[in-house]
This record gives sequence, C-alpha cells and structure tokens, in this order.
Amino acid sequence: MNQVQPIFILPEGMIVAETIRTTLGPKGMDKMIVDSMGDITITNDGVTILEEMQIEHPSAKMIVEVAKTQEDEVGDGTTTAVVIAGELLKNAEELLDKGVHPAILARGFRLASIKANEILENISEPISEKDNKMLKQIAMTAMTGKGAEIAKEKLSEITVKAVKEVMGKENNVININKDNIKLEKKSGGRVDETELINGIVLDKERAHASMPKSVRNAKILLIDSALEIKDTTTSAKIKIKAPSQMQTFLEQEEKMLKSMAEKIAKSGANVVFCQKGIDDVVQHFLAKNGIYAARRVKESDMKALTRATGASIVGNLDSLSEKDLGKSGFVEEVKINDDNMTFVRECKNPKSVTILIKGSTEHVVDEIKRALEDAIGDVSAALKEGKVVAGAGSTETELARQLRKFAESLSGREQLAVANFAEAIEVIPRTLAENAGLDPIDVLTDLRAAHDKKQKWAGIDVFTGKVIDAWNKGIIEPLKIKTQAISSASEVAIMILRIDDVVAGSKKEAPMPPMPQGGMGMGGMPPMM
Repeated sequence: MNQVQPIFILPEGMIVAETIRTTLGPKGMDKMIVDSMGDITITNDGVTILEEMQIEHPSAKMIVEVAKTQEDEVGDGTTTAVVIAGELLKNAEELLDKGVHPAILARGFRLASIKANEILENISEPISEKDNKMLKQIAMTAMTGKGAEIAKEKLSEITVKAVKEVMGKENNVININKDNIKLEKKSGGRVDETELINGIVLDKERAHASMPKSVRNAKILLIDSALEIKDTTTSAKIKIKAPSQMQTFLEQEEKMLKSMAEKIAKSGANVVFCQKGIDDVVQHFLAKNGIYAARRVKESDMKALTRATGASIVGNLDSLSEKDLGKSGFVEEVKINDDNMTFVRECKNPKSVTILIKGSTEHVVDEIKRALEDAIGDVSAALKEGKVVAGAGSTETELARQLRKFAESLSGREQLAVANFAEAIEVIPRTLAENAGLDPIDVLTDLRAAHDKKQKWAGIDVFTGKVIDAWNKGIIEPLKIKTQAISSASEVAIMILRIDDVVAGSKKEAPMPPMPQGGMGMGGMPPMM
C-alpha cells in the first residue's frame, strides 16, 4: 500500500515543541537566548522563546503561530498549546505509518477537539469578581516556576487589584482591556518592592527646575499641541530698521508665550502634561505660577492619563475650560536610580493603572514583567469567562479519560484518531513529571487510578511526586487557557496533516503603473530620450 501522506513536514513541528517542552511547569528550566547583537534574554516564557528563535521551516512557523494566537487570546498557556500540538503530530506520525489516511486522522482530531471543549466546559467551576482568594491563586499559579515566584504572594495581590481597577461591566458582561495596565520597569531594588500605582508613572521629569517637585490635589491639563510659537507655513522675512523694533518684536513674542501660561493658570490647572514641546519662556511663567509641567509625553501615556484622571486632551488653549481638567490626589517627581520619573498617584476610580516593577538586574525585571503579563492574562480570562479548572495535570488527565470513553462509542478508524488525541493530551502531566525528575509512567499510572475513582482534580505534586487534590492546593487556571490551547493545537495539527506536498512559489512583482496619456514620463515631464 502506498503512503498517501508524505510526513517529512511533521518532524519540524515536533522539534519546535520539544525545544520548549523542558520549560513547562514549576520545575521547568529556562532558556538563554543570545541574538546576533549579543543581547541576552533569559526566560521560560514559551512565546518569547519562539519569537526569538530563527525558524525557517514552514510547518515549524505554523507551530509558532499557535503560541502567538494563545498569547493574543489569553496571555498565557503558550507552552501548553505548543507541546500539545507537537505531541498530536508525533502521535499522528505513528498512525500514518500504520496506513491510516490523513483525512480520517484529521476528521478524528476534529471530533476529539469538539468533544474535548464540551468536556472542559462540563468539568469547569464558576468564579466571580468577589472570589478574591481564588483570583490570587490563579495569579500565583501563573507565576509558579518563573522568576516572580519568590514574591508571588505580593505580586498576585497587585495583579488582582490592578485587573479589578480597570475592569468594566456592560449589561452584566465583564470587559477588561489589559493594555490599561501599564507595566513600568526599573532595575535596582528587590522584586518585593514592586508596587501598584493607582494612576500613571511617566518616564519624564519636570520641565523646569523651579517648578514644584510635588503637587497635592492635582488639577491636570493634558494638551497635545506645542506650547511654543509656531513656525509659519510659508517663508517670511521681517525687516528691522532700528534696535527698538527688534525689542518690540521680542516683547511681542514673549507676550504671546506669557499669554499661554496665563490661560493655563486661569483654568485652575496646577499640573500640565504636554505631548509636544514647551518653550523656555512658558516654562518660566508656569514655574512662577507654581505649576508642575512635563513635556514630550508619549501619545499612549496621554491616553492612559485621560482614563486615569478623567481629563480631556485639549488641542487649543483658547477653548480650555475647567471641565477639561482631570484630578489626582498627588503628583510628584521621584528619582529612581539615575532617572527622574513623574508619578500621578491617588486617582479616583482610575481606568488605567501602573505596576512599577523592581528587580536587581534588567534580566530579572524583564522576566518579572513577563510573569506579570501571564498573571494579568489569566486573571482577566477567568473573570471574562467566569469559569476555571485545576492545574497540576489534573484537567488533562480527566480530559484524556473521558475522551477514551468517547472513542469507544465511535466506529471505524476515527476511533483510533480520538484515542490517539487523548494520549497526546496526557503529554502535559507526563512532561510535568519528566521536568521534575520523576518517573512519568509511575506518575501517569497513579493519576489515572485516582481519576478512575472519580477524583477529577487529582494532579501531580512535582515536589513530592505524590498525587494531590490540585483544587484544594490552590493550583487553579482559567478555563480559557485549556480550551484555547486544545483548539489551536488541534487546528494546526489538522492543517499540517492535510498537506501532501510543499511547493515553492515565485513572488509576483507588482504591476507597473499605467503611463499617463500622451506618453508623458514621471511627474508629467516628457520622457527621457
């Protein structure tokens, strides 16, 4: 019998999965990534590793897309998704070698994926925004095995508070925009000095040394136009015949700049954040009025300030009114290491907050940031979906058990594919055991025995090697991580299985634009001879 499916494209996808498999779980190892410039990244974050790797093979790139999708949809679980995808391909290869047609295999995987998501939905437990303890456990689970683990108690509390601050509700549907939680990094200090600011931290200093270093009961003006004399759009010359005329001209210019500062002071603003430049003269008059100002603030920070303080971004000072101003309890300039930063604190009901991350070195701070991003993603996903499951390999073991039962109800070769799919799901508890130096066969045997006794949250304690109730131990993950990982992994496996050949394509050149009528050349000029 001829082999229908050339399987030379499968190993490349499996290699990618094997590369990051050792990073999974509390005892997973880190990777040191060195780029062409010699810059070093140390991490066990799946998507970071895959993004930094130089991958050329098309099927391997498809596996990387699984990680990116998982990161975009949930923010965590990238390693889980890629490892499952790799195991599905590995198991598929065995069935292909036995003569199972790839189309039958793809159909079986699709049936298994749909059934898996049904099972996950049925075994999941509800959660609400009032379950603070459980939400902290979700954040701690996300940080376990990462650099943030040393301060996971405090960081989990910060994560839950930050997510709840930016959370919104519409028709009883929870909305959370993770971009409204700004993660500001500063090396120096300890990880447990990381703090949540109910407002915004700007990497900016006061525009003028005479301005106040701090302002209580801040009334904040946000302006996106320059506080400077605008250049004319057309060329102009000013003829001055006498020194007095020059003085008059300079005085008039100063009067215009002073007028800008007076309009700001008249509005009642005592803090100004400008997206563009602030002239020295304006700075001087703002300082005289006791107004704190920072210039060249990023557009993204300006938008964050509007959400945190309730201010409106003003484009023209002539239309400025007190209604445009935002409020915060305290604005101050703080020196951290060698950098001066502006802290906008104590905002009332801010819809944008900042987590200031501290750590001994840049590499530590970077890894803490990645761990916090995962934790924020997990807590957000749990609140939005309203459902969670236990970790420690318990969910995958229960899922595999129920999928095997489902496979027995099928006839034909799809049954083999579904059973194969169930075995692939068990790669998660198996990998957790391997990375902890435990015997994976013994661990899987113990887990299966516990689940056969209806212990649906029976998982593996990687530190003792014993079976535990993962739910009672507080090892909890959002349902979305599991459903998204299985959907993404199965879809990419099915897509790769349906490929029977790789064809090199040629890049099509863009068509030349049509020549103007009359045979004119570029820009309407006559063609060159």
